[in-house]
Amino acid sequence: MKNYITKRILSSIEVKRGILTNCVNEIQLAVNNCVEALNSGNKILWCGNGGSAADAQHMSAELMGEMKDHSRDPFPSIALSTDTSFITAWANDIGYESIFSRQIKGLGNKNDILIAISTSGNSMNIINGIKEAKIRGIKSIGLTNENGGMMKGLCDIIICIPSIDTQIVQEGHLVVEHILCECIENKLN
Repeated sequence: MKNYITKRILSSIEVKRGILTNCVNEIQLAVNNCVEALNSGNKILWCGNGGSAADAQHMSAELMGEMKDHSRDPFPSIALSTDTSFITAWANDIGYESIFSRQIKGLGNKNDILIAISTSGNSMNIINGIKEAKIRGIKSIGLTNENGGMMKGLCDIIICIPSIDTQIVQEGHLVVEHILCECIENKLN
């Protein structure tokens, strides 16, 4: 078991080194776009499925609440995975593939930011959300795996974690998401 644990930790470390080598410019670009949107009175929308939905909710809460500065004003941020009444009704009556695009159509405004999280890059409800964002003049920031999936050709900014191992990609997403929120808070204070 110790060998497995050691191997697993080393794999995670290698991917984080890869993030440092391959993703810093994209993270900085994402921060700058979010700060510009928030400074202009816009908001950040988040979407993801499963663990990525949990990340979306977590990071949206960090922006509305705080990372380190307990006295700052909230930054307008909405996790689109949290309205279970809408999601279950819409998915049941119309289809799961449009749960995010429908909310973006109703809540999104030009110059908002959509942060779309998908370990595969191919989740159709995420892809449809990105497409709706484009129609509405909302910039999209995608977090996905090293291949990028369909998200790679759609997002304005794509942050591809250098792995295809779902758990390690999710760990990489969390690191990037925390950095993103911390940098937004630092730049806006």
